[in-house]
Amino acid sequence: MNDDRNAPATKGDLVEWGTRTIETLTKVIRDSQAEILDAFSVCVEAVHTQMTARDRTYAGIGERLTILEERLVKVEEKLNMPPAA
Repeated sequence: MNDDRNAPATKGDLVEWGTRTIETLTKVIRDSQAEILDAFSVCVEAVHTQMTARDRTYAGIGERLTILEERLVKVEEKLNMPPAA
């Protein structure tokens, strides 16, 4: 491209400018996509960790509830009480 700012632009100049603009925009968009994906991956890992912890908690609560139910049945058997429906 001619360095004279007052010179008229040729079709070649416009094509070169358009090509450089598209290349620059493409790079900026790809960089932005990478940053967004990185941010989402951090969020996904955090949510996965929380869900795993929640699942462990629920499993522990379920185990405790089962133990309590078994103990209650044993107490009811000792007291000769029918289980409540």
